[in-house]
Amino acid sequence: MTALIEVEHLTKTFFLGITRKRVDAVKGVSFSVQSNEIFGFLGPNGSGKTTTIKMLTGLIRPTGGRATLFGHPVPSVEAMRRVGFLPESPYIFPYLTPREYVEMCGRLSGLRGQALRDRTTAVLRRTGIEYAGERPVRKLSKGMTQRSALAAALVANPELLVLDEPMSGLDPIGRKEVRDIILEERREGRTVFFSTHILADAESLCDRVTILREGRAVVSGPLRDLVRGDVLHTDLTLAQASEALEMKLRAAGHETHRRAGLLVVEIRGQERVNDTLLEAIRGGAQVVEVSPRRETLEDLFVRRAIDAPTDEPRTTAE
Repeated sequence: MTALIEVEHLTKTFFLGITRKRVDAVKGVSFSVQSNEIFGFLGPNGSGKTTTIKMLTGLIRPTGGRATLFGHPVPSVEAMRRVGFLPESPYIFPYLTPREYVEMCGRLSGLRGQALRDRTTAVLRRTGIEYAGERPVRKLSKGMTQRSALAAALVANPELLVLDEPMSGLDPIGRKEVRDIILEERREGRTVFFSTHILADAESLCDRVTILREGRAVVSGPLRDLVRGDVLHTDLTLAQASEALEMKLRAAGHETHRRAGLLVVEIRGQERVNDTLLEAIRGGAQVVEVSPRRETLEDLFVRRAIDAPTDEPRTTAE
Protein backbone atom coordinates (compact mmCIF):
# COMPACT_ATOMS: atom_id res chain seq x y z
CA MET A 1 0.00 0.00 0.00
CA THR A 2 1.01 3.63 -0.59
CA ALA A 3 1.57 5.93 2.40
CA LEU A 4 -0.64 9.02 2.11
CA ILE A 5 0.68 10.49 5.36
CA GLU A 6 4.30 10.19 6.48
CA VAL A 7 5.37 11.68 9.81
CA GLU A 8 8.98 11.47 11.00
CA HIS A 9 10.16 12.84 14.37
CA LEU A 10 7.59 15.65 14.30
CA THR A 11 7.89 18.17 17.12
CA LYS A 12 6.03 21.26 18.22
CA THR A 13 7.09 23.67 20.96
CA PHE A 14 5.02 26.62 22.17
CA PHE A 15 6.21 29.57 24.28
CA LEU A 16 3.31 30.87 26.34
CA GLY A 17 2.55 34.15 28.07
CA ILE A 18 4.81 37.03 28.96
CA THR A 19 7.21 34.63 30.71
CA ARG A 20 7.59 32.65 27.46
CA LYS A 21 7.05 29.39 29.30
CA ARG A 22 8.16 26.50 27.10
CA VAL A 23 5.61 23.75 26.37
CA ASP A 24 6.73 20.76 24.30
CA ALA A 25 3.36 19.64 22.93
CA VAL A 26 4.64 17.08 20.40
CA LYS A 27 7.96 15.29 20.99
CA GLY A 28 9.36 13.41 18.03
CA VAL A 29 6.22 11.62 16.84
CA SER A 30 6.54 9.22 13.87
CA PHE A 31 3.87 7.21 12.06
CA SER A 32 2.47 6.58 8.58
CA VAL A 33 -1.04 6.22 7.17
CA GLN A 34 -1.48 3.90 4.22
CA SER A 35 -3.86 4.23 1.28
CA ASN A 36 -7.38 2.81 1.80
CA GLU A 37 -7.11 2.18 5.53
CA ILE A 38 -8.83 3.48 8.63
CA PHE A 39 -6.20 4.88 10.98
CA GLY A 40 -6.94 5.69 14.62
CA PHE A 41 -5.01 8.47 16.35
CA LEU A 42 -5.55 8.05 20.08
CA GLY A 43 -4.40 9.49 23.38
CA PRO A 44 -5.57 11.19 26.58
CA ASN A 45 -6.41 14.90 26.67
CA GLY A 46 -3.27 16.95 26.23
CA SER A 47 -1.29 14.16 24.57
CA GLY A 48 -0.68 16.12 21.35
CA LYS A 49 -3.29 14.66 18.98
CA THR A 50 -4.93 17.90 17.89
CA THR A 51 -1.60 19.73 17.70
CA THR A 52 -0.29 17.02 15.36
CA ILE A 53 -3.42 17.24 13.21
CA LYS A 54 -3.07 21.02 13.01
CA MET A 55 0.48 20.60 11.76
CA LEU A 56 -0.60 18.06 9.14
CA THR A 57 -3.36 20.34 7.85
CA GLY A 58 -1.18 23.46 7.78
CA LEU A 59 -2.91 25.35 10.59
CA ILE A 60 0.36 25.59 12.53
CA ARG A 61 3.95 24.97 11.51
CA PRO A 62 6.09 22.20 13.02
CA THR A 63 9.07 23.15 15.17
CA GLY A 64 11.04 20.18 13.89
CA GLY A 65 10.80 16.90 12.05
CA ARG A 66 9.16 16.11 8.75
CA ALA A 67 5.62 15.37 7.56
CA THR A 68 4.13 14.82 4.10
CA LEU A 69 0.62 14.52 2.66
CA PHE A 70 0.39 12.73 -0.69
CA GLY A 71 4.15 13.14 -0.93
CA HIS A 72 4.01 16.95 -0.47
CA PRO A 73 5.78 18.48 2.55
CA VAL A 74 3.32 20.14 4.90
CA PRO A 75 1.95 22.73 4.81
CA SER A 76 0.73 22.04 1.27
CA VAL A 77 -2.18 23.76 -0.45
CA GLU A 78 -2.01 21.23 -3.28
CA ALA A 79 -2.30 18.26 -0.90
CA MET A 80 -5.14 19.84 1.08
CA ARG A 81 -7.25 20.02 -2.09
CA ARG A 82 -7.48 16.23 -1.77
CA VAL A 83 -8.35 16.28 1.95
CA GLY A 84 -11.66 16.60 3.77
CA PHE A 85 -11.06 18.01 7.26
CA LEU A 86 -13.32 18.02 10.31
CA PRO A 87 -11.69 19.98 13.18
CA GLU A 88 -12.20 19.08 16.83
CA SER A 89 -14.44 22.08 17.55
CA PRO A 90 -15.82 23.20 14.17
CA TYR A 91 -16.92 26.82 13.96
CA ILE A 92 -19.72 27.69 11.57
CA PHE A 93 -20.85 31.28 11.14
CA PRO A 94 -24.02 31.34 13.26
CA TYR A 95 -26.09 33.20 10.68
CA LEU A 96 -25.47 30.58 7.97
CA THR A 97 -27.63 27.52 7.43
CA PRO A 98 -26.06 24.08 7.05
CA ARG A 99 -26.82 24.19 3.33
CA GLU A 100 -25.19 27.59 2.92
CA TYR A 101 -22.13 26.51 4.90
CA VAL A 102 -21.65 23.28 2.97
CA GLU A 103 -22.15 25.07 -0.37
CA MET A 104 -19.55 27.65 0.69
CA CYS A 105 -17.06 24.87 1.46
CA GLY A 106 -17.90 23.23 -1.86
CA ARG A 107 -17.21 26.45 -3.76
CA LEU A 108 -13.85 26.78 -1.98
CA SER A 109 -13.08 23.27 -3.25
CA GLY A 110 -13.94 24.20 -6.84
CA LEU A 111 -17.52 22.94 -7.17
CA ARG A 112 -20.00 25.12 -9.03
CA GLY A 113 -23.60 25.28 -10.25
CA GLN A 114 -25.92 22.29 -10.23
CA ALA A 115 -23.11 19.90 -9.38
CA LEU A 116 -22.49 21.87 -6.17
CA ARG A 117 -26.18 21.95 -5.26
CA ASP A 118 -26.64 18.24 -5.92
CA ARG A 119 -23.54 17.29 -3.96
CA THR A 120 -24.58 19.51 -1.04
CA THR A 121 -27.99 17.85 -0.86
CA ALA A 122 -26.37 14.41 -1.01
CA VAL A 123 -23.96 14.99 1.88
CA LEU A 124 -26.57 16.75 4.03
CA ARG A 125 -28.79 13.73 3.56
CA ARG A 126 -25.93 11.32 4.20
CA THR A 127 -25.01 12.98 7.50
CA GLY A 128 -28.63 13.19 8.65
CA ILE A 129 -28.94 16.96 8.74
CA GLU A 130 -30.91 17.64 5.54
CA TYR A 131 -34.14 18.12 7.52
CA ALA A 132 -32.54 21.14 9.25
CA GLY A 133 -30.63 22.37 6.23
CA GLU A 134 -32.42 25.74 6.10
CA ARG A 135 -32.17 26.61 9.82
CA PRO A 136 -29.56 29.10 11.05
CA VAL A 137 -26.70 27.28 12.74
CA ARG A 138 -27.18 29.31 15.93
CA LYS A 139 -30.45 27.41 16.42
CA LEU A 140 -28.86 23.97 16.06
CA SER A 141 -27.64 21.63 18.79
CA LYS A 142 -23.98 20.67 19.13
CA GLY A 143 -24.68 17.31 17.49
CA MET A 144 -26.48 18.95 14.55
CA THR A 145 -23.59 21.39 14.11
CA GLN A 146 -21.18 18.44 14.12
CA ARG A 147 -23.21 16.74 11.37
CA SER A 148 -23.11 19.95 9.32
CA ALA A 149 -19.33 20.17 9.65
CA LEU A 150 -18.97 16.51 8.66
CA ALA A 151 -21.07 17.19 5.57
CA ALA A 152 -18.69 20.03 4.68
CA ALA A 153 -15.72 17.66 5.02
CA LEU A 154 -17.37 15.24 2.60
CA VAL A 155 -18.71 17.69 0.02
CA ALA A 156 -15.66 17.71 -2.30
CA ASN A 157 -15.46 13.89 -2.38
CA PRO A 158 -11.94 13.89 -0.86
CA GLU A 159 -9.39 11.10 -1.20
CA LEU A 160 -8.37 11.46 2.46
CA LEU A 161 -10.63 12.28 5.40
CA VAL A 162 -8.99 13.79 8.49
CA LEU A 163 -11.50 13.76 11.33
CA ASP A 164 -10.65 15.16 14.77
CA GLU A 165 -13.15 13.71 17.29
CA PRO A 166 -15.91 13.13 14.68
CA MET A 167 -18.30 11.59 17.27
CA SER A 168 -18.16 14.61 19.58
CA GLY A 169 -21.63 15.75 20.64
CA LEU A 170 -23.43 12.93 18.86
CA ASP A 171 -26.01 10.63 20.41
CA PRO A 172 -25.70 6.82 19.99
CA ILE A 173 -27.63 6.91 16.70
CA GLY A 174 -25.39 9.67 15.37
CA ARG A 175 -22.27 7.75 16.40
CA LYS A 176 -23.48 4.68 14.54
CA GLU A 177 -24.22 6.77 11.45
CA VAL A 178 -20.72 8.29 11.52
CA ARG A 179 -19.18 4.83 11.94
CA ASP A 180 -21.17 3.66 8.92
CA ILE A 181 -19.96 6.66 6.89
CA ILE A 182 -16.33 5.91 7.81
CA LEU A 183 -16.72 2.29 6.71
CA GLU A 184 -18.46 3.35 3.49
CA GLU A 185 -15.64 5.76 2.69
CA ARG A 186 -13.08 2.99 3.07
CA ARG A 187 -15.17 0.61 0.90
CA GLU A 188 -15.20 3.29 -1.80
CA GLY A 189 -11.40 3.36 -1.79
CA ARG A 190 -10.76 6.35 0.45
CA THR A 191 -8.51 6.71 3.47
CA VAL A 192 -9.73 7.84 6.89
CA PHE A 193 -7.51 9.30 9.62
CA PHE A 194 -9.42 10.06 12.80
CA SER A 195 -8.83 10.79 16.44
CA THR A 196 -11.31 9.79 19.12
CA HIS A 197 -11.76 9.27 22.84
CA ILE A 198 -14.33 6.52 22.18
CA LEU A 199 -12.08 3.48 22.16
CA ALA A 200 -14.84 1.01 21.31
CA ASP A 201 -15.39 2.89 18.04
CA ALA A 202 -11.66 2.83 17.26
CA GLU A 203 -11.44 -0.90 18.01
CA SER A 204 -14.38 -1.71 15.75
CA LEU A 205 -13.19 0.49 12.86
CA CYS A 206 -9.42 0.79 12.70
CA ASP A 207 -6.87 -1.16 10.71
CA ARG A 208 -3.97 0.49 12.52
CA VAL A 209 -3.56 2.88 15.45
CA THR A 210 -1.04 5.18 17.06
CA ILE A 211 -1.44 6.07 20.74
CA LEU A 212 0.15 9.23 22.10
CA ARG A 213 1.14 9.99 25.65
CA GLU A 214 2.56 13.35 26.73
CA GLY A 215 3.49 14.22 23.16
CA ARG A 216 5.16 10.90 22.32
CA ALA A 217 3.94 7.88 20.36
CA VAL A 218 3.94 5.02 22.88
CA VAL A 219 2.09 2.45 20.74
CA SER A 220 1.89 2.16 16.97
CA GLY A 221 0.98 -0.64 14.60
CA PRO A 222 -1.77 -2.89 13.20
CA LEU A 223 -4.61 -3.26 15.67
CA ARG A 224 -4.79 -7.04 15.16
CA ASP A 225 -1.19 -7.32 16.37
CA LEU A 226 -1.43 -4.84 19.24
CA VAL A 227 -4.61 -6.30 20.76
CA ARG A 228 -3.88 -10.02 20.67
CA GLY A 229 -6.98 -11.21 22.49
CA ASP A 230 -5.14 -12.86 25.40
CA VAL A 231 -7.50 -13.97 28.19
CA LEU A 232 -6.97 -11.64 31.16
CA HIS A 233 -9.42 -13.46 33.43
CA THR A 234 -12.68 -15.39 33.27
CA ASP A 235 -15.95 -14.08 34.75
CA LEU A 236 -18.13 -16.82 36.23
CA THR A 237 -21.70 -15.62 36.81
CA LEU A 238 -23.76 -17.59 39.35
CA ALA A 239 -27.37 -17.55 40.48
CA GLN A 240 -28.57 -18.78 43.87
CA ALA A 241 -25.06 -18.46 45.30
CA SER A 242 -25.00 -18.43 49.10
CA GLU A 243 -22.91 -16.11 51.21
CA ALA A 244 -21.02 -19.16 52.49
CA LEU A 245 -20.07 -20.09 48.90
CA GLU A 246 -18.99 -16.52 48.18
CA MET A 247 -16.78 -16.48 51.29
CA LYS A 248 -15.25 -19.81 50.25
CA LEU A 249 -14.48 -18.54 46.77
CA ARG A 250 -12.96 -15.35 48.13
CA ALA A 251 -10.84 -17.39 50.53
CA ALA A 252 -9.52 -19.26 47.48
CA GLY A 253 -8.23 -15.96 46.08
CA HIS A 254 -11.04 -15.03 43.68
CA GLU A 255 -12.51 -11.53 43.49
CA THR A 256 -16.32 -11.46 43.69
CA HIS A 257 -19.11 -8.94 43.44
CA ARG A 258 -22.88 -9.08 43.21
CA ARG A 259 -24.85 -7.63 40.33
CA ALA A 260 -28.64 -7.72 39.96
CA GLY A 261 -28.92 -10.61 42.38
CA LEU A 262 -26.16 -12.63 40.68
CA LEU A 263 -22.69 -13.42 41.97
CA VAL A 264 -19.82 -12.67 39.57
CA VAL A 265 -16.54 -14.45 40.30
CA GLU A 266 -13.34 -13.23 38.64
CA ILE A 267 -11.07 -16.22 37.99
CA ARG A 268 -7.40 -15.54 37.29
CA GLY A 269 -5.69 -18.31 35.35
CA GLN A 270 -7.34 -20.62 32.84
CA GLU A 271 -6.24 -23.69 34.79
CA ARG A 272 -8.48 -22.65 37.72
CA VAL A 273 -11.73 -22.36 35.77
CA ASN A 274 -12.79 -26.03 35.92
CA ASP A 275 -12.07 -26.39 39.64
CA THR A 276 -13.98 -23.19 40.43
CA LEU A 277 -16.95 -24.35 38.35
CA LEU A 278 -17.09 -27.64 40.27
CA GLU A 279 -16.83 -25.80 43.59
CA ALA A 280 -19.73 -23.53 42.63
CA ILE A 281 -21.96 -26.42 41.54
CA ARG A 282 -21.18 -28.41 44.70
CA GLY A 283 -22.08 -25.31 46.70
CA GLY A 284 -25.58 -25.28 45.22
CA ALA A 285 -25.14 -22.40 42.77
CA GLN A 286 -26.56 -22.31 39.26
CA VAL A 287 -24.08 -21.41 36.51
CA VAL A 288 -25.48 -18.59 34.38
CA GLU A 289 -22.45 -17.69 32.26
CA VAL A 290 -18.75 -18.38 31.81
CA SER A 291 -17.17 -15.43 30.02
CA PRO A 292 -13.46 -15.13 29.18
CA ARG A 293 -12.37 -11.48 29.48
CA ARG A 294 -9.94 -10.79 26.67
CA GLU A 295 -7.67 -7.79 26.23
CA THR A 296 -9.31 -4.88 24.44
CA LEU A 297 -8.01 -1.65 22.97
CA GLU A 298 -9.17 0.07 26.15
CA ASP A 299 -6.96 -2.25 28.24
CA LEU A 300 -4.00 -1.47 25.98
CA PHE A 301 -4.77 2.25 26.13
CA VAL A 302 -4.96 2.32 29.94
CA ARG A 303 -1.83 0.22 30.32
CA ARG A 304 0.35 2.19 27.90
CA ALA A 305 -1.14 5.71 27.79
CA ILE A 306 -2.23 6.17 31.40
CA ASP A 307 -0.70 3.66 33.83
CA ALA A 308 2.72 3.05 32.25
CA PRO A 309 5.83 4.89 33.52
CA THR A 310 6.60 7.95 31.40
CA ASP A 311 9.94 6.48 30.31
CA GLU A 312 8.49 3.15 29.13
CA PRO A 313 9.72 2.39 25.59
CA ARG A 314 7.46 2.70 22.58
CA THR A 315 5.74 -0.41 21.25
CA THR A 316 5.56 -0.90 17.50
CA ALA A 317 3.94 -3.86 15.77
CA GLU A 318 4.31 -3.76 12.01
